[in-house]
Amino acid sequence: MILDKQKYFISIGQGEISRIPYQGNDDFVIYATAEEILMLRRKFEGLHEASFDSYKRSHIPFVPYHLDTANDVYDETMAGVYQALYDLGDENTKNHIRTMGILDEE
Repeated sequence: MILDKQKYFISIGQGEISRIPYQGNDDFVIYATAEEILMLRRKFEGLHEASFDSYKRSHIPFVPYHLDTANDVYDETMAGVYQALYDLGDENTKNHIRTMGILDEE
């Protein structure tokens, strides 16, 4: 069975996944199945949770960044989001993420 992939526009800052480009929501373009979009939405939810945990921790001034588990989780989650975008992305998306240097070398 062939899974149909649809075109989606992604805004990382807004945590938005849309089939329609508008108001700058096209940071990245991907082609994905419904299942892949569900996986990406879960990653965005994890990113939001990790961001909130990191925000809460930021109010504890005596914990240095390099010893902060909440920041480590956020960084790992963000890398997972970018890896998914890279895997699903069009050539422009892949090239842009490559230039960011956020992923391990292929």
